Amino acid sequence: MPIYEYRCRGCGEEFEKYVSSASSTAVACPACASDAITRKLSVFGLKAGGEFLSSTASQTGGCCGGGCSCH
Repeated sequence: MPIYEYRCRGCGEEFEKYVSSASSTAVACPACASDAITRKLSVFGLKAGGEFLSSTASQTGGCCGGGCSCH
């Protein structure tokens, strides 16, 4: 099940929730119970060789941005 990040348009709360792709259950804000939420774009990450890498690593000189030996 994927984890999605949300932001409540009512109170501004940001939260994560496991959501099944087969589920039709609406997601509600845990702080105010509003269903006026927006799913945020998420940055994914992976672990390679004991080091956590994210999709922003190349912008900061991380792996494959010149800061590692994966070339």
